[in-house]
Amino acid sequence: MEGVNDVDGTLSIGELAALARTTVKTVRFYSDRGLLPEASRSGGGHRRYGPGAPERLRMIRSLRSLGVPVPEIGRILDRGDTLEAVVARRLADLGSELTALRWREAALRAVHDGDPEQLAERLELIGAVGVPPSTSALAHYWRRVLPVRLSARMRGAVTEAAVPEPSADPTPDQVFAFARLHALATAATDHCLVSHRPATTAHPDLLYGGLHEAYLLVVAALRAGRAPGPGEALDCYVAAHARDSGTRDSPAFRRALTVRLAAADHPVMARYWQLAAELTPRPTLGGADSWLREALATGVAAA
Repeated sequence: MEGVNDVDGTLSIGELAALARTTVKTVRFYSDRGLLPEASRSGGGHRRYGPGAPERLRMIRSLRSLGVPVPEIGRILDRGDTLEAVVARRLADLGSELTALRWREAALRAVHDGDPEQLAERLELIGAVGVPPSTSALAHYWRRVLPVRLSARMRGAVTEAAVPEPSADPTPDQVFAFARLHALATAATDHCLVSHRPATTAHPDLLYGGLHEAYLLVVAALRAGRAPGPGEALDCYVAAHARDSGTRDSPAFRRALTVRLAAADHPVMARYWQLAAELTPRPTLGGADSWLREALATGVAAA
C-alpha cells in the first residue's frame, strides 16, 4: 500500500508530504518538474522517495516563498548555481518590480489629481512612457544634438550628464515632468526640430572637454547658492570657447561671445533643462550653463 514504509527506507508520496507538512499535490507538482527525483517505484507503480527528499522539499518551498522561479531552484539544487547568486538576482529583480509599482502608482495619481478636463491628455502623455521609464528617447535626442565629429567617449560623458535618471520613488509631479520631457525629446527628434545643434567645430572634443571642466567647477557655486560672477569656472568656460574660435580670451572676445550665445538660445533646449531640473536634485548642465552665461553677461556689462 502506498502509505506504508518499505524496508529500503524510501518514502511514499503521502509520507513525504506529511513530513514536509504539505500536500500530495504539491509533492507531485515538484516531482513532475524534476525538482524531486524519485528513488524508485513500488510494485504498484507508486512513487518512492529517498531519505533526503524531505529536506530537499523544504528547501524548494522556502525558495518558492521568496518568489524564486522553479528553473532557478533547479539550478541551485543541482549545484549549477549558488544560493547566494540566486538570492542576489532575486533582490535585484524585486527592486525593479518595486520601482515599477512606485512609478505606476505615481502615474495614476498624476492622472487622477490633474484637471478633469485634461485627464485624457494627461493619460495619453503619461501612457506613452514605459513603467519603469526608459531614457532611450532622451539619449537619442542628445545623439542628434551633439556635433557629429564628437568622439564616442565625450558623447557618452555628455549624454550621461545631460539625461536625468528617473527617481526610484517618484512624485506624481516628477512622473508628469518626465512624461513631458520624453514627449519633447521624441517630437524634436521625430520631426527634425533639432535645429539647435552647435556649429561644426574643428576640434569638438576640445570645446566640450573645456565646457565639461567649467561645469564641474560651477557645481559647487550652484549648490552653495552663490550668485553668478567672475572666477575660475567662468575663465575656463570662456577659454573653451576661445580655443574653439582659434583665438584667446579678451574683453572683445567676451563681448562677442555674449552676443553669440544669446543668439544661439533655443526654446526646445530651454524647456528641456527646465523639465530636467524637476527630475533631479543635482545641478543640471543647463543650470550650470545658465549660471556661466549670466556671469559672463554681468562681467561684460560691468566692463
